[in-house]
Amino acid sequence: MSALTKADMVNHLVIRMRLTRQQARFLVVNFFDEISKSLADGKEVKLSGFGNFELKDKKSRPGRNPKTGEEIPVQARRVVTFKAGQKLRGRIDMENKQH
Repeated sequence: MSALTKADMVNHLVIRMRLTRQQARFLVVNFFDEISKSLADGKEVKLSGFGNFELKDKKSRPGRNPKTGEEIPVQARRVVTFKAGQKLRGRIDMENKQH
């Protein structure tokens, strides 16, 4: 299994949409910039038919250094989670059944 990279997305847009490489790169970079900016501003991102990027606040908690076993406090933080939408989950399930 390999990863899908931004460069792969650019290549797909060049081939499928017949965009120039510069146009495709601009589109991909700006798409992810908009998602990043919205999340940094505290807004959730909802992509219909794909899924939702949600912000969750995690409380501080005691942690442990796995090497030494020493207890270390883990600071409270905000994390981004992704929840796949129904259409995406359905498509993934169909792909898994075919393989």
